[in-house]
Amino acid sequence: MALRVVACLNRTSTVLEYLSKKGYNRTEAMLRMESANQDVDGRPIPTRVEESGGAKYAKAFDLFRNWIEENLEIYKPDLRRLLWPVFVYSFLDLVSQWYPKESKNFFKNYKEIFENEHEHDLRALQAMALPEHVDSNEVAKIYYSQRYRVTLSQTAFYNLIGFLESKEKEGGAVLVSLIQKHLNVCTVERTADEQFSLAKLIERAKRPDDFPAEDEGIPGHNPGSANITQGAGTTVLTRLKLGQMTLDQESRQDVLGELQNEDKTNPPAPGQSTLVEAFEQRIKREESEEVPGRTELPPRPPPIARDIAMEVQKVKENRDRFQIPGRTGGVGPGVTVTMFTFHNTNDSVTCLDFSGDYRLVAAGFDLHYIRVWSLDGSALPGPPQLDGQESRPTASHRLIGHSGPVYNVSFAPATASTDKQGITNCRYLLSCSADKTVRLWSLESWSCVVIYKGHDGPVWDVTWGPHGHYFLTGSFDRTARLWSTDRVDYLRLFVGHDRDVDHVCFHPNSAYVFTGSCDKMVRMWLVTNGYPVRMFTGHAGNITALACSPDGKTLASADDLGTIILWDLAPGKLLKRMRGHGKGGIWSLTWSVESTVLVSGGADGTVRVWDVQLPNDASGQGKVIGEGGAGQKMEPSVSNVPGAGGKKKAKEVVVTSDQISAFPTKKSPVYKVLFTQQNLVLAGGAFLP
Repeated sequence: MALRVVACLNRTSTVLEYLSKKGYNRTEAMLRMESANQDVDGRPIPTRVEESGGAKYAKAFDLFRNWIEENLEIYKPDLRRLLWPVFVYSFLDLVSQWYPKESKNFFKNYKEIFENEHEHDLRALQAMALPEHVDSNEVAKIYYSQRYRVTLSQTAFYNLIGFLESKEKEGGAVLVSLIQKHLNVCTVERTADEQFSLAKLIERAKRPDDFPAEDEGIPGHNPGSANITQGAGTTVLTRLKLGQMTLDQESRQDVLGELQNEDKTNPPAPGQSTLVEAFEQRIKREESEEVPGRTELPPRPPPIARDIAMEVQKVKENRDRFQIPGRTGGVGPGVTVTMFTFHNTNDSVTCLDFSGDYRLVAAGFDLHYIRVWSLDGSALPGPPQLDGQESRPTASHRLIGHSGPVYNVSFAPATASTDKQGITNCRYLLSCSADKTVRLWSLESWSCVVIYKGHDGPVWDVTWGPHGHYFLTGSFDRTARLWSTDRVDYLRLFVGHDRDVDHVCFHPNSAYVFTGSCDKMVRMWLVTNGYPVRMFTGHAGNITALACSPDGKTLASADDLGTIILWDLAPGKLLKRMRGHGKGGIWSLTWSVESTVLVSGGADGTVRVWDVQLPNDASGQGKVIGEGGAGQKMEPSVSNVPGAGGKKKAKEVVVTSDQISAFPTKKSPVYKVLFTQQNLVLAGGAFLP
C-alpha cells in the first residue's frame, strides 16, 4: 500500500514538473487543485468532521434547503418537492450505514418541515435506528424498493444541475448520489404541459400552501399516481363509462304516457316546454354518452308503479328548476340557502340528513338513538296500533336500537309527491353505529326492520345507491362493503385502504363507488367485481366528504384542513383545489343539477358556494355576503372563523377565487348541505353556545 501511495505521488509530481517546464500554467494549476486532498483511488479525503460519516447528510440537506429558499419564487414550489425524498433517503442511508446517533438527530431536526403532509410516514419511520429495521419496516421497504418520481420543468431542472455541479465539494456530491440512486426526476417543457406554463408557475408561487402533484411519489403510496395498476407517470388507465343509464323501453313508455296525461291536465306556461319535450331531450342527452351495459351494473329489481311516479316527478322538477349556468361576466349566480338549526343538543348531534321528498330531517346522536322531525314543523303520524286505531301524531319520533353512537343516517331515494297517498315519499332510513351494525328503519311503523352485520369495527358511513335497493358502508376495519336491502350479508368487499374508510358515495350510474380514508386517499371501484379503477392522492389532510357530480364526470373531495379538490374522473387528473373553509373539516358537499356549482358546509360554521367551471388561476375574488353572529367582518381574500368572539382575533384563512359566496352562521357547525332537484340548498347544523 505504501509503495502505491509513493508511486502515485511520484507520477503526479512528474506531470506537474513537465507542465511547468512547457509553460502550461493553467493546466498545472487545475491539476494541483484536483489532486489536493485525494486518496489513491481519486476520492477526496475529508478534512473536517462534517464532511465524513453521518454528518455529511445533514450538511448536504441544509445546503439544499437554503438554496431552494433563496431561489426564484416561481421555482420554489417545484424544487421544494425534492426535499421530502432527499430527507427520507438520507435518513434511511444513515440508518443502514449504522449511524444511530446521527440518524436520530437528523430525523429530529428536520421532521417538522414535513409533518402536515407526511405525518403517517414520519410516524412509521421515527422508531428506526438499526440496519435491521430497514429490512423489517414496511414504509422503508416501499421507499427502498422503488424510485420516487418527481416532475420538474426543464428550467428548474437545469437550475438544479447547475447548483449541484457548483457545490460538489460542499455537499452536492451527496445530493447527486441520492438523486441518481433513489429518484426518478422527469422533466417537462413549458409548452408541452399547461401545468408548467409560466402563468401556472407564477400562480403556484403565490399559493400559501404547497401540495403534491397527482403523479408524484411512489405508485400505490401517498402521494402517487391516479393509476392503481401501472407505474408512476404512465397514462394507461382503465376506461370508464360515466354516462347515465337510460330507462328500459317498457319503463320509458310508461313514463312517457304519464307525462302526456300531465301535459293535458296541466298545460305548460307560455314559453315553457312540455314535460314530454323535456323528457325526450333528457333521453337524447343520455343516449349520446357512453353508458355501461346492463351486465356492467348491479341487477335491479323490476320497476314498480312507485319507480315510474318518481321518474315523472324528476322530469317535472328538472323542467321547473331554477337554472344555475355558472358565472356569467364574472358575476356568480345567486343561490338560496335555507338553514335548519337544532338547539339544546348539548353537542350530542353527530350527523344529519334530509329526505329526498324534502319532508323529513333525521339526526343521529352519540346517545345511541336517532330522532326524526318534519321540516315544516307539522306533526308526524304515529305507528299503527294493534287494534287498528290511529295513534296520536307527535312532533318527532325517536328510533332506538343501536348500542353505540350513531355516526351517519341516510334516507332512501324519494321525490316530492303530488297525490294524497304520497306514493313517492320516503319510506326507509339507514343508520350506522359504533356497535358495528347498520340498521334499516321503516318510516311508517317507526321501527327497525333489518340489522346488517359484517364489519369488524365501528361503521363510520352509510349511503343509499341512486336508485335505492343497494347501499354502501365504510368502516374502521379499513373496508367498504356493498349491501342490498333484501339480504343480510354483504355483496361486495372493497379492500385497499391503509386506514379506516371514513366516507363513501356512489357514482350516479351505480356502476362505480368511491371511498375516502384517513390515509388521505380516495379510491374508485367497479361495483360488479370490486376491482379498483382509480386512485386519487393529493390531499394533505384526512378525507371528510365526497360527492360525485350529477353528470358523472367530476368528483369533489374535501379534507379536515379545509381544502376541496375536484377530480376529472376519465383521465384521473386533478382539476383544481379550492380553499376558504377554516380548519376542522368540511363535513358535507353537494352539487347543483347542472354540475356547475358546488356547495360545502363544515366545522367553521359556514356554507360556501363554489364555481366549478372557473379556472384556478382566475383573477376574480369570491365575496362573502353575510357576517357571523359575533360581528366579525369577512373580506374576499381572507375569512375569519365565526364564533371566535370579539376579544380574540380569529385565524385568517385564504379564500381562492373560485368562491362565489359564503353564508356564516351563529356558532352552528354545518353537518349537512343538500341541493334539491330545483336547485335550492338545504343546510342543517346544531347551535353550540
